[in-house]
Amino acid sequence: MINTLKSIIFFIIAGFFEIGGGYLIWLWLREGKGIEFAILGAIILILYGIVPTFQPASFGKTYAAYGGVFIALSLLWGWKIDNVVPDQFDIIGACIALIGVFVIMYWPRVLS
Repeated sequence: MINTLKSIIFFIIAGFFEIGGGYLIWLWLREGKGIEFAILGAIILILYGIVPTFQPASFGKTYAAYGGVFIALSLLWGWKIDNVVPDQFDIIGACIALIGVFVIMYWPRVLS
């Protein structure tokens, strides 16, 4: 249970690093913010690349599952930062993606 909780925390941290870093790059390129936004965004994106290495699963599983976490966190980011409220279909889609995360990462496996 502790390992699962740590894994979930790593996914959330990685998600905020990827979305936050990408958002800073977005602000620099799309909204004309200063170069310091780009530099900070790049540093945060490097951290995003490091955090998933702490996951216990293989690279492919970790990144496949992370895609579902990214979907949910992106919708939350858009809601809280850009004031774009997710509709019922966004929420349903995010829930389906998160179910996939739990199946990939945490569903008990029968070892043969």
